[in-house]
Amino acid sequence: MCSSRVRSVDEACERPLEPRPAAAPQNPLKRLHCAVQQYAWGRNSEDSEVAQLVAASGQPVDLTKPYAELWMGTHPSGPSLLVDNGYAGQPLLTLLRDRPQMLGAALPRFGCDLPFLFKVLSVGTALSIQSHPDKELAERLHAEKPEIYKDANHKPEMALALTEFEALCAFVPHAELLESLEACPELAECCGSRCVEGLQAAASAPDGSPQRTAALRAAFHEVMACPPERAAAFVARMCERLKADAAAGRQLSPRELLSLRLELQYPGDVGVLAAWFLNYLRLQPGQAVALPANEPHAYISGEIVEVMATSDNVIRAGLTPKMRDVEALCSSLTYDQGLPELLTGAKVAASPHLAVYRPPFREFELWRYTPPAGTAEELPAADGPLMLLVQQGGLRVRSGGQTRNLQRGDVYFVAAGAALELQAAADSRVWFAACNGMGFEA
Repeated sequence: MCSSRVRSVDEACERPLEPRPAAAPQNPLKRLHCAVQQYAWGRNSEDSEVAQLVAASGQPVDLTKPYAELWMGTHPSGPSLLVDNGYAGQPLLTLLRDRPQMLGAALPRFGCDLPFLFKVLSVGTALSIQSHPDKELAERLHAEKPEIYKDANHKPEMALALTEFEALCAFVPHAELLESLEACPELAECCGSRCVEGLQAAASAPDGSPQRTAALRAAFHEVMACPPERAAAFVARMCERLKADAAAGRQLSPRELLSLRLELQYPGDVGVLAAWFLNYLRLQPGQAVALPANEPHAYISGEIVEVMATSDNVIRAGLTPKMRDVEALCSSLTYDQGLPELLTGAKVAASPHLAVYRPPFREFELWRYTPPAGTAEELPAADGPLMLLVQQGGLRVRSGGQTRNLQRGDVYFVAAGAALELQAAADSRVWFAACNGMGFEA
Protein backbone atom coordinates (compact mmCIF):
# COMPACT_ATOMS: atom_id res chain seq x y z
CA MET A 1 0.00 0.00 0.00
CA CYS A 2 1.32 3.42 -0.92
CA SER A 3 2.57 5.56 1.93
CA SER A 4 0.27 8.45 0.95
CA ARG A 5 -2.91 6.37 0.83
CA VAL A 6 -5.91 7.25 2.98
CA ARG A 7 -6.79 5.63 6.27
CA SER A 8 -9.86 3.43 6.32
CA VAL A 9 -12.99 5.53 6.59
CA ASP A 10 -14.13 3.53 9.61
CA GLU A 11 -11.03 4.64 11.52
CA ALA A 12 -11.45 8.22 10.33
CA CYS A 13 -15.10 8.39 11.48
CA GLU A 14 -14.72 7.02 15.00
CA ARG A 15 -16.00 10.29 16.47
CA PRO A 16 -19.72 10.55 15.57
CA LEU A 17 -21.40 13.71 14.41
CA GLU A 18 -22.91 15.35 17.48
CA PRO A 19 -24.72 18.61 18.22
CA ARG A 20 -22.50 21.47 19.37
CA PRO A 21 -23.56 24.25 21.74
CA ALA A 22 -23.90 27.29 19.49
CA ALA A 23 -26.50 29.88 18.66
CA ALA A 24 -28.75 28.60 15.90
CA PRO A 25 -28.44 30.83 12.82
CA GLN A 26 -31.53 32.46 11.37
CA ASN A 27 -32.40 31.78 7.73
CA PRO A 28 -29.51 29.35 7.25
CA LEU A 29 -30.79 27.80 3.98
CA LYS A 30 -29.80 29.51 0.74
CA ARG A 31 -30.92 28.09 -2.58
CA LEU A 32 -28.32 28.24 -5.36
CA HIS A 33 -28.22 28.43 -9.12
CA CYS A 34 -25.09 26.48 -10.05
CA ALA A 35 -22.66 26.68 -12.94
CA VAL A 36 -22.54 24.01 -15.65
CA GLN A 37 -19.39 23.13 -17.62
CA GLN A 38 -19.94 21.75 -21.12
CA TYR A 39 -16.52 20.27 -21.82
CA ALA A 40 -16.07 18.04 -24.86
CA TRP A 41 -15.49 14.93 -22.72
CA GLY A 42 -18.97 15.20 -21.15
CA ARG A 43 -22.03 13.15 -22.04
CA ASN A 44 -24.92 13.90 -24.34
CA SER A 45 -27.81 15.44 -22.45
CA GLU A 46 -30.00 12.31 -22.53
CA ASP A 47 -27.20 10.24 -20.94
CA SER A 48 -25.79 12.83 -18.54
CA GLU A 49 -26.68 13.00 -14.86
CA VAL A 50 -25.43 16.58 -14.89
CA ALA A 51 -27.92 17.49 -17.62
CA GLN A 52 -30.74 15.67 -15.87
CA LEU A 53 -30.07 17.49 -12.60
CA VAL A 54 -29.96 20.79 -14.45
CA ALA A 55 -33.29 20.04 -16.12
CA ALA A 56 -34.85 18.94 -12.81
CA SER A 57 -33.83 22.25 -11.24
CA GLY A 58 -35.81 24.13 -13.88
CA GLN A 59 -32.89 25.35 -16.00
CA PRO A 60 -32.93 24.88 -19.79
CA VAL A 61 -30.86 22.09 -21.33
CA ASP A 62 -29.21 22.42 -24.74
CA LEU A 63 -29.69 19.07 -26.48
CA THR A 64 -26.84 19.79 -28.90
CA LYS A 65 -24.08 20.13 -26.29
CA PRO A 66 -22.31 17.74 -23.92
CA TYR A 67 -22.82 18.15 -20.18
CA ALA A 68 -19.68 17.46 -18.14
CA GLU A 69 -19.70 19.14 -14.72
CA LEU A 70 -22.06 20.79 -12.25
CA TRP A 71 -20.13 23.13 -9.94
CA MET A 72 -21.41 23.96 -6.45
CA GLY A 73 -19.24 26.48 -4.66
CA THR A 74 -17.47 29.81 -4.84
CA HIS A 75 -14.61 29.27 -7.30
CA PRO A 76 -14.50 32.21 -9.74
CA SER A 77 -14.36 29.87 -12.75
CA GLY A 78 -17.92 28.76 -11.98
CA PRO A 79 -19.45 30.52 -8.96
CA SER A 80 -22.84 29.49 -7.59
CA LEU A 81 -25.39 32.30 -7.55
CA LEU A 82 -27.97 32.98 -4.86
CA VAL A 83 -31.64 32.65 -5.73
CA ASP A 84 -33.22 34.05 -2.55
CA ASN A 85 -34.46 37.65 -2.29
CA GLY A 86 -31.95 40.13 -0.98
CA TYR A 87 -29.00 38.53 -2.74
CA ALA A 88 -30.72 37.14 -5.85
CA GLY A 89 -28.28 36.80 -8.72
CA GLN A 90 -25.20 37.53 -6.60
CA PRO A 91 -22.39 35.03 -5.98
CA LEU A 92 -22.48 32.98 -2.80
CA LEU A 93 -19.10 34.47 -1.92
CA THR A 94 -20.73 37.91 -1.61
CA LEU A 95 -23.03 36.59 1.12
CA LEU A 96 -20.16 34.87 2.94
CA ARG A 97 -18.14 38.06 3.01
CA ASP A 98 -21.13 40.02 4.31
CA ARG A 99 -22.00 37.35 6.87
CA PRO A 100 -18.81 35.43 7.67
CA GLN A 101 -20.43 33.95 10.78
CA MET A 102 -22.25 31.57 8.40
CA LEU A 103 -18.91 29.75 8.00
CA GLY A 104 -18.74 28.91 11.72
CA ALA A 105 -15.58 27.10 12.80
CA ALA A 106 -14.33 27.06 9.19
CA LEU A 107 -13.75 30.83 9.25
CA PRO A 108 -10.58 30.91 11.41
CA ARG A 109 -9.21 27.85 9.59
CA PHE A 110 -9.86 28.74 5.96
CA GLY A 111 -10.79 32.40 5.85
CA CYS A 112 -13.87 34.06 4.44
CA ASP A 113 -14.57 31.58 1.66
CA LEU A 114 -15.98 28.11 1.23
CA PRO A 115 -12.99 25.74 1.63
CA PHE A 116 -14.37 23.09 -0.71
CA LEU A 117 -15.78 22.83 -4.22
CA PHE A 118 -18.53 20.25 -4.82
CA LYS A 119 -19.22 18.77 -8.26
CA VAL A 120 -21.15 16.18 -10.24
CA LEU A 121 -19.27 14.79 -13.26
CA SER A 122 -20.70 12.99 -16.30
CA VAL A 123 -17.72 11.46 -18.10
CA GLY A 124 -18.26 10.29 -21.67
CA THR A 125 -14.69 10.12 -22.94
CA ALA A 126 -11.44 10.02 -21.01
CA LEU A 127 -10.13 13.10 -19.26
CA SER A 128 -6.44 13.93 -19.50
CA ILE A 129 -3.70 12.16 -17.60
CA GLN A 130 -3.14 14.81 -14.97
CA SER A 131 -2.23 15.72 -11.43
CA HIS A 132 -3.10 18.58 -9.10
CA PRO A 133 -0.28 20.59 -7.53
CA ASP A 134 0.44 20.91 -3.85
CA LYS A 135 0.15 24.34 -2.25
CA GLU A 136 3.73 25.45 -2.87
CA LEU A 137 3.71 24.36 -6.51
CA ALA A 138 0.25 25.88 -7.10
CA GLU A 139 1.47 29.25 -5.88
CA ARG A 140 4.48 29.14 -8.21
CA LEU A 141 2.53 27.95 -11.25
CA HIS A 142 -0.19 30.54 -10.71
CA ALA A 143 2.41 33.30 -10.49
CA GLU A 144 4.16 32.10 -13.66
CA LYS A 145 1.13 31.15 -15.80
CA PRO A 146 -2.08 32.63 -14.32
CA GLU A 147 -3.94 32.11 -17.59
CA ILE A 148 -3.37 28.33 -17.28
CA TYR A 149 -3.23 27.80 -13.50
CA LYS A 150 -6.26 29.76 -12.30
CA ASP A 151 -5.53 30.07 -8.60
CA ALA A 152 -2.80 29.56 -6.00
CA ASN A 153 -4.51 26.78 -4.05
CA HIS A 154 -3.80 23.08 -3.90
CA LYS A 155 -6.45 20.60 -5.03
CA PRO A 156 -6.72 17.31 -3.16
CA GLU A 157 -9.97 15.67 -4.19
CA MET A 158 -12.27 12.67 -3.69
CA ALA A 159 -14.40 10.98 -6.36
CA LEU A 160 -17.42 8.83 -5.45
CA ALA A 161 -19.08 6.61 -8.05
CA LEU A 162 -22.78 7.06 -8.83
CA THR A 163 -22.58 4.44 -11.58
CA GLU A 164 -19.81 2.01 -12.42
CA PHE A 165 -16.90 4.36 -12.88
CA GLU A 166 -13.62 3.74 -14.67
CA ALA A 167 -10.47 5.62 -13.75
CA LEU A 168 -6.70 5.49 -13.90
CA CYS A 169 -5.21 6.34 -10.54
CA ALA A 170 -1.68 6.25 -9.09
CA PHE A 171 1.21 4.09 -10.23
CA VAL A 172 0.79 0.33 -10.44
CA PRO A 173 2.77 -1.93 -8.10
CA HIS A 174 6.31 -2.51 -9.33
CA ALA A 175 5.76 -6.17 -10.21
CA GLU A 176 2.74 -5.27 -12.34
CA LEU A 177 4.73 -2.63 -14.21
CA LEU A 178 7.40 -5.20 -15.07
CA GLU A 179 4.66 -7.54 -16.35
CA SER A 180 3.29 -4.71 -18.49
CA LEU A 181 6.69 -4.18 -20.09
CA GLU A 182 6.63 -7.85 -21.10
CA ALA A 183 3.02 -7.75 -22.29
CA CYS A 184 3.44 -4.49 -24.23
CA PRO A 185 6.78 -4.46 -26.10
CA GLU A 186 5.91 -1.09 -27.61
CA LEU A 187 5.83 0.39 -24.10
CA ALA A 188 9.22 -1.15 -23.33
CA GLU A 189 10.68 0.23 -26.56
CA CYS A 190 9.31 3.68 -25.81
CA CYS A 191 10.89 3.54 -22.33
CA GLY A 192 14.23 2.51 -23.82
CA SER A 193 16.56 -0.27 -22.72
CA ARG A 194 18.32 1.77 -20.03
CA CYS A 195 15.03 2.66 -18.28
CA VAL A 196 13.75 -0.91 -18.58
CA GLU A 197 16.97 -2.25 -17.07
CA GLY A 198 16.68 0.29 -14.28
CA LEU A 199 13.14 -0.87 -13.47
CA GLN A 200 14.24 -4.51 -13.54
CA ALA A 201 17.18 -3.80 -11.23
CA ALA A 202 14.88 -1.97 -8.82
CA ALA A 203 12.72 -5.08 -8.40
CA SER A 204 14.96 -6.24 -5.57
CA ALA A 205 14.68 -2.90 -3.76
CA PRO A 206 11.91 -2.34 -1.17
CA ASP A 207 8.72 -0.45 -1.92
CA GLY A 208 9.21 3.30 -1.74
CA SER A 209 12.98 3.07 -1.89
CA PRO A 210 14.97 5.80 -3.66
CA GLN A 211 16.10 3.24 -6.24
CA ARG A 212 12.54 2.32 -7.21
CA THR A 213 11.40 5.93 -7.22
CA ALA A 214 14.30 7.01 -9.45
CA ALA A 215 13.74 4.13 -11.89
CA LEU A 216 10.00 4.82 -12.13
CA ARG A 217 10.53 8.56 -12.52
CA ALA A 218 13.04 8.05 -15.34
CA ALA A 219 10.84 5.57 -17.23
CA PHE A 220 7.63 7.60 -16.90
CA HIS A 221 9.37 10.79 -17.99
CA GLU A 222 10.90 9.01 -20.99
CA VAL A 223 7.44 8.00 -22.18
CA MET A 224 5.67 11.29 -21.42
CA ALA A 225 8.42 13.32 -23.12
CA CYS A 226 8.50 11.08 -26.20
CA PRO A 227 8.25 13.18 -29.40
CA PRO A 228 4.67 13.06 -30.74
CA GLU A 229 5.52 11.40 -34.05
CA ARG A 230 7.53 8.68 -32.34
CA ALA A 231 4.85 8.12 -29.70
CA ALA A 232 2.17 7.87 -32.38
CA ALA A 233 4.18 5.18 -34.18
CA PHE A 234 4.45 3.10 -30.98
CA VAL A 235 0.73 3.48 -30.31
CA ALA A 236 -0.16 2.47 -33.88
CA ARG A 237 2.05 -0.62 -33.70
CA MET A 238 0.56 -1.66 -30.37
CA CYS A 239 -3.01 -1.29 -31.58
CA GLU A 240 -2.32 -3.14 -34.83
CA ARG A 241 -0.82 -6.02 -32.83
CA LEU A 242 -3.76 -6.13 -30.41
CA LYS A 243 -6.32 -6.10 -33.21
CA ALA A 244 -4.49 -8.90 -34.99
CA ASP A 245 -4.37 -10.93 -31.77
CA ALA A 246 -8.10 -10.41 -31.22
CA ALA A 247 -8.85 -11.44 -34.82
CA ALA A 248 -6.82 -14.60 -34.24
CA GLY A 249 -9.01 -15.50 -31.28
CA ARG A 250 -6.93 -14.34 -28.32
CA GLN A 251 -8.98 -12.84 -25.50
CA LEU A 252 -7.52 -9.40 -24.81
CA SER A 253 -6.99 -8.33 -21.22
CA PRO A 254 -8.99 -5.44 -19.72
CA ARG A 255 -5.85 -3.31 -19.93
CA GLU A 256 -5.41 -4.11 -23.63
CA LEU A 257 -9.06 -3.39 -24.39
CA LEU A 258 -8.70 -0.08 -22.59
CA SER A 259 -5.71 0.79 -24.78
CA LEU A 260 -7.82 0.28 -27.91
CA ARG A 261 -10.62 2.45 -26.48
CA LEU A 262 -8.26 5.25 -25.55
CA GLU A 263 -6.63 5.18 -28.97
CA LEU A 264 -10.01 5.64 -30.62
CA GLN A 265 -10.63 8.71 -28.47
CA TYR A 266 -7.09 10.15 -28.72
CA PRO A 267 -5.42 8.70 -31.84
CA GLY A 268 -1.64 8.45 -31.52
CA ASP A 269 -1.57 10.12 -28.11
CA VAL A 270 1.34 9.20 -25.83
CA GLY A 271 -1.19 8.89 -22.99
CA VAL A 272 -2.38 5.61 -24.52
CA LEU A 273 1.03 4.16 -23.63
CA ALA A 274 1.42 6.06 -20.36
CA ALA A 275 -1.86 4.58 -19.11
CA TRP A 276 -0.02 1.27 -18.59
CA PHE A 277 1.86 2.90 -15.71
CA LEU A 278 -1.36 3.61 -13.76
CA ASN A 279 -3.83 1.44 -11.84
CA TYR A 280 -6.99 0.71 -13.82
CA LEU A 281 -9.92 1.02 -11.39
CA ARG A 282 -13.57 0.18 -11.92
CA LEU A 283 -15.43 1.65 -8.96
CA GLN A 284 -18.88 0.38 -8.13
CA PRO A 285 -21.66 2.75 -7.00
CA GLY A 286 -20.93 3.94 -3.47
CA GLN A 287 -17.17 3.41 -3.68
CA ALA A 288 -14.86 6.40 -3.51
CA VAL A 289 -11.18 7.11 -4.03
CA ALA A 290 -9.21 9.96 -2.47
CA LEU A 291 -6.53 11.65 -4.57
CA PRO A 292 -3.79 13.61 -2.78
CA ALA A 293 -1.85 16.36 -4.49
CA ASN A 294 0.80 15.26 -7.00
CA GLU A 295 -0.94 11.94 -7.76
CA PRO A 296 -1.39 11.00 -11.43
CA HIS A 297 -4.90 10.07 -12.55
CA ALA A 298 -7.37 10.15 -15.42
CA TYR A 299 -11.13 9.61 -15.34
CA ILE A 300 -12.36 7.39 -18.17
CA SER A 301 -16.11 6.83 -18.03
CA GLY A 302 -19.13 7.05 -15.73
CA GLU A 303 -20.91 9.36 -13.30
CA ILE A 304 -19.49 10.63 -10.01
CA VAL A 305 -19.89 13.19 -7.29
CA GLU A 306 -16.61 14.88 -6.49
CA VAL A 307 -15.43 17.18 -3.74
CA MET A 308 -12.10 18.99 -3.54
CA ALA A 309 -10.32 21.98 -2.10
CA THR A 310 -11.48 25.18 -3.80
CA SER A 311 -9.19 25.14 -6.82
CA ASP A 312 -9.22 24.60 -10.57
CA ASN A 313 -5.52 23.77 -11.01
CA VAL A 314 -4.75 20.89 -13.39
CA ILE A 315 -1.34 19.84 -14.73
CA ARG A 316 -1.98 17.89 -17.97
CA ALA A 317 0.41 15.71 -19.94
CA GLY A 318 -1.53 13.15 -21.98
CA LEU A 319 -4.94 12.22 -23.48
CA THR A 320 -5.76 15.84 -24.16
CA PRO A 321 -5.84 18.44 -26.92
CA LYS A 322 -5.16 21.12 -24.28
CA MET A 323 -1.80 22.52 -23.21
CA ARG A 324 0.55 19.90 -21.78
CA ASP A 325 3.07 20.65 -19.06
CA VAL A 326 5.10 17.45 -19.07
CA GLU A 327 8.01 18.77 -17.05
CA ALA A 328 5.79 20.24 -14.33
CA LEU A 329 3.86 16.99 -14.07
CA CYS A 330 6.81 14.60 -14.07
CA SER A 331 8.89 16.68 -11.66
CA SER A 332 6.11 17.01 -9.08
CA LEU A 333 4.67 13.49 -8.77
CA THR A 334 5.23 11.44 -5.62
CA TYR A 335 5.88 8.20 -7.57
CA ASP A 336 4.24 6.13 -4.85
CA GLN A 337 3.29 2.71 -6.19
CA GLY A 338 0.36 0.50 -5.21
CA LEU A 339 -3.40 0.23 -5.35
CA PRO A 340 -5.26 3.16 -3.77
CA GLU A 341 -7.60 2.39 -0.91
CA LEU A 342 -11.30 2.56 -1.68
CA LEU A 343 -13.68 4.25 0.76
CA THR A 344 -17.19 2.84 1.19
CA GLY A 345 -18.65 5.20 3.77
CA ALA A 346 -19.06 4.78 7.52
CA LYS A 347 -22.31 4.90 9.43
CA VAL A 348 -22.49 7.51 12.17
CA ALA A 349 -24.59 8.00 15.28
CA ALA A 350 -26.55 10.94 13.87
CA SER A 351 -28.78 8.81 11.61
CA PRO A 352 -29.01 5.22 10.37
CA HIS A 353 -29.46 6.68 6.88
CA LEU A 354 -26.26 8.74 6.91
CA ALA A 355 -22.82 7.58 5.78
CA VAL A 356 -19.66 9.71 5.91
CA TYR A 357 -16.72 9.54 3.51
CA ARG A 358 -13.79 11.18 5.30
CA PRO A 359 -10.46 11.43 3.47
CA PRO A 360 -7.27 12.74 5.14
CA PHE A 361 -7.76 16.24 3.73
CA ARG A 362 -8.68 19.05 6.12
CA GLU A 363 -10.95 20.96 3.73
CA PHE A 364 -13.71 18.45 3.04
CA GLU A 365 -15.65 15.26 3.53
CA LEU A 366 -18.79 13.90 1.86
CA TRP A 367 -22.07 12.69 3.40
CA ARG A 368 -24.51 10.34 1.71
CA TYR A 369 -28.04 10.59 3.11
CA THR A 370 -30.55 7.97 1.89
CA PRO A 371 -33.78 8.18 3.93
CA PRO A 372 -36.72 6.00 2.82
CA ALA A 373 -40.10 7.63 2.26
CA GLY A 374 -41.72 8.69 5.52
CA THR A 375 -38.48 9.21 7.45
CA ALA A 376 -38.64 12.10 9.91
CA GLU A 377 -35.50 12.95 11.87
CA GLU A 378 -33.06 15.69 12.77
CA LEU A 379 -29.46 15.96 11.64
CA PRO A 380 -27.46 17.87 14.25
CA ALA A 381 -25.68 21.11 13.47
CA ALA A 382 -22.30 20.92 11.75
CA ASP A 383 -19.35 23.04 12.90
CA GLY A 384 -18.79 24.32 9.38
CA PRO A 385 -20.93 25.10 6.33
CA LEU A 386 -22.62 22.48 4.15
CA MET A 387 -23.48 22.22 0.49
CA LEU A 388 -26.59 20.10 -0.10
CA LEU A 389 -27.65 18.41 -3.36
CA VAL A 390 -30.84 16.39 -3.83
CA GLN A 391 -29.97 13.75 -6.42
CA GLN A 392 -33.10 11.66 -6.02
CA GLY A 393 -36.50 11.92 -4.32
CA GLY A 394 -37.61 14.85 -2.24
CA LEU A 395 -37.78 16.04 1.34
CA ARG A 396 -38.99 18.86 3.55
CA VAL A 397 -36.30 20.73 5.48
CA ARG A 398 -36.89 22.94 8.54
CA SER A 399 -34.09 25.01 10.04
CA GLY A 400 -33.66 28.41 11.67
CA GLY A 401 -37.22 29.53 11.08
CA GLN A 402 -37.28 28.35 7.46
CA THR A 403 -39.20 25.50 5.85
CA ARG A 404 -38.25 24.40 2.33
CA ASN A 405 -39.54 21.62 0.11
CA LEU A 406 -36.60 20.20 -1.80
CA GLN A 407 -36.71 18.03 -4.91
CA ARG A 408 -34.31 16.43 -7.38
CA GLY A 409 -31.79 18.93 -8.72
CA ASP A 410 -32.08 21.43 -5.85
CA VAL A 411 -28.82 22.75 -4.39
CA TYR A 412 -28.65 24.65 -1.09
CA PHE A 413 -25.96 26.26 0.99
CA VAL A 414 -26.48 25.52 4.71
CA ALA A 415 -24.90 27.81 7.27
CA ALA A 416 -22.71 26.39 10.04
CA GLY A 417 -24.55 25.65 13.25
CA ALA A 418 -27.89 24.89 11.59
CA ALA A 419 -29.63 21.72 12.74
CA LEU A 420 -31.82 20.23 10.00
CA GLU A 421 -35.26 18.72 10.61
CA LEU A 422 -35.89 16.44 7.65
CA GLN A 423 -38.98 14.65 6.36
CA ALA A 424 -38.55 12.43 3.31
CA ALA A 425 -41.51 12.62 0.91
CA ALA A 426 -40.06 9.76 -1.15
CA ASP A 427 -37.09 7.41 -1.13
CA SER A 428 -34.29 9.93 -1.44
CA ARG A 429 -30.58 10.29 -2.09
CA VAL A 430 -29.04 13.51 -0.82
CA TRP A 431 -25.38 14.53 -0.82
CA PHE A 432 -23.74 16.93 1.60
CA ALA A 433 -20.28 18.37 1.09
CA ALA A 434 -18.86 19.42 4.46
CA CYS A 435 -15.65 20.51 6.12
CA ASN A 436 -13.63 17.54 7.30
CA GLY A 437 -14.66 16.73 10.87
CA MET A 438 -11.09 15.80 11.81
CA GLY A 439 -10.11 19.42 11.18
CA PHE A 440 -12.28 20.55 14.12
CA GLU A 441 -10.92 18.08 16.64
CA ALA A 442 -8.91 19.52 19.50
